[in-house]
Amino acid sequence: MLYLLIAVHVIVCLLIIVIVLLQQGKSADLAAAFGGQGSQTAFGPRSAANLLTKTTAWLAVTFFVVSMALTVMYQHHAGHPTSVLSGSSQSAPARR
Repeated sequence: MLYLLIAVHVIVCLLIIVIVLLQQGKSADLAAAFGGQGSQTAFGPRSAANLLTKTTAWLAVTFFVVSMALTVMYQHHAGHPTSVLSGSSQSAPARR
């Protein structure tokens, strides 16, 4: 199961890279915005979310969920089901 999640994680990472690179930047028509009649303005309202932005959002959620699942599963697989702070020595504050 751990190796399956690692494979899903890598695939999601690659898909995020591809989807983000396919999107048009918000300031792609920056030169046309100042003096031209461009379809996009530099600081104007955002257009409606299209398929690429929705896909990016779902892939980001999937990335975070799989990352947390991998962390939990790796801790149980490695035999360390303890907290990160369990190994630190916490002492009482010094008194005057």
